[in-house]
Amino acid sequence: MSETPPSEPSRSGTPAGPVAFLGLGHMGGPMAINLVAARYTVTGFDVVPAALETARAHGIATADTAAEAVAGAAVVLTMLPSGQHVLDAYRGAGGQPGLLEVARPGTLFLDCSTINVDEARQAAALAVAAGHRAVDAPVSGGVVGAEAGTLTFMVGALPEDFEAVRPMLEVMGKRVVHCGEHGGGQAAKICNNMILGVSMIAVSEAFVLGERLGLTHQALFDVASAASGQCWALTTNCPVPGPVPTSPANRDYQPGFAGALMAKDLKLALNALESTGVAARLGPLASEIYDNFAAEGGAGRDFSGIITDIRDKSEH
Repeated sequence: MSETPPSEPSRSGTPAGPVAFLGLGHMGGPMAINLVAARYTVTGFDVVPAALETARAHGIATADTAAEAVAGAAVVLTMLPSGQHVLDAYRGAGGQPGLLEVARPGTLFLDCSTINVDEARQAAALAVAAGHRAVDAPVSGGVVGAEAGTLTFMVGALPEDFEAVRPMLEVMGKRVVHCGEHGGGQAAKICNNMILGVSMIAVSEAFVLGERLGLTHQALFDVASAASGQCWALTTNCPVPGPVPTSPANRDYQPGFAGALMAKDLKLALNALESTGVAARLGPLASEIYDNFAAEGGAGRDFSGIITDIRDKSEH
C-alpha cells in the first residue's frame, strides 16, 4: 500500500475522507477492523447492538443511526443481508431518511452485499441519479478471509470508479477483479457460486458412492485430486474429514461458508437464469437441494455438510 495517508488521495480519482461502514456483522465487522488498522477513518453502524459493541471494542467509531454515519463520508460501504435492504437504505424506509439524500454530493457508494444483479443495477442507477458514484463489489472468502484480509472482490463499476476504490479494497482483500460496469461484480459472484454449489454436490455424491464401493476416502482423494475430477470443492473444502485437514469436515462442518448462504446465492443464480432464459438444469437442481438442506438443519453448517444429507438419504 502507498505511504500516503488514506485520508488523502493515493491515486487519481481516489475519494478522500472518511468511510461510513454500514453492516458490522460476521463479515463486515472484520472488514471494518482491517480498514481502521490501515489508518482509514471509519464510522460504523449496525442495527444489532452487539455488533456495535464489538466494533467499538476494536477501535471503530460508531454512530447512532445510518444517516449520522453517512453524513460527511467520502465512501459509504454497505454489507447488508439482501437487495431490498440495500434499496431501502439508499431510498429511505420506515421513516428513516435515505442515504442518498443525506450523503454529500459525489459520495462513492460501495455495496459489498451479495444481491440480485438487477437490484445492484437499480441501486447504482439510484445513486448516480442522486449525483453520487456507485460500485458493486461482492466478496468471496468467508469469515476467515474477512478476518485475514484475504477476500476476493468482484467489482462492477465504471473504470474510473474502480480505480478510485481499489486501494481500499486491497486493504480488505488479496484479489480485486474488475468484472465490468454496474452489476458486473454480482454477476461474477453468482456464476462462481453456482459452479461451487454444483461441484460440491458432485464431489459429495462421489464420496458416498466410493464408500458404497469400498473405496477409502484417502484413496478416492488421491486419485481425483490429481486427475480430471480435481476442483476447489475437493482439494480445499473436501467434504470428508482426513484428506484436507483444514476443511470444515474436520470440525463437524462448522462454517466456513454456511449452507444458508449457499442456498441464498443459488437462489440469486436461479433468479438470473430465469430472467435471462438460460436453459440450465444443474443450477436450478442445486438450488433446490441446498434449499432443502438449509431447511432441514443445514443452515448453520458448512455447505460441504451436504454430504451428510446425501448419505442419510441414500438407501441402506
